[in-house]
Amino acid sequence: MSEASAPIRSAASIGPGALVLVVGPSGAGKDTLISVARSRLSGAPRFVFARRIVTRPSSAWEEHDTLTPEAFAAAEQAGRFCLSWRAHELSYGLPARLEDDVRAGRVVVANVSRSVVGAARARFARVICVAVTAPLEILAARLAARTRGDSVGDRLARADSVALAGLADEVIENVGEPASGGAMLVEILQRAAWPAERPAPDRLSALS
Repeated sequence: MSEASAPIRSAASIGPGALVLVVGPSGAGKDTLISVARSRLSGAPRFVFARRIVTRPSSAWEEHDTLTPEAFAAAEQAGRFCLSWRAHELSYGLPARLEDDVRAGRVVVANVSRSVVGAARARFARVICVAVTAPLEILAARLAARTRGDSVGDRLARADSVALAGLADEVIENVGEPASGGAMLVEILQRAAWPAERPAPDRLSALS
């Protein structure tokens, strides 16, 4: 199924914080790297890791909040999402309250569809798109270990069409241990928090 983003409310660019959007094919390890980064930055309140809302129950592979399709549609109509989209016959959304974190100067991190990157850039002043990639054989092995309804073949076919050229600001090839890719993501997030310089590790505890 092709992915499509839902309309969002019009507004002036939201800042001065940053919105870091993690994109990539199923099986690339986006949630895994985000989990590593969340753990590494757990003592740094300047970083906010978004919890998505999805019309599917949460699982070991993907933690999120759940709404029925009807409740999701009502929330979307009421403007309770800052970004929302459709993919794999499901609806996904990011809570509108994340806008307040960006206004407060925080760095918000979210796993999203590539289809909403353009809408996000129109809405937020600072958007950094991070593409997580892996060779097809690695994607296939990871997807085969999951217990999801749609087929591995369908997801691999979509992986081949992921458009990264002109979209991603940063690319992580996630082929090694999760700690390695997670460390790359942490560095990207640190640069987003301090765009003029790379922060020293001891500055993390001083974040607010």
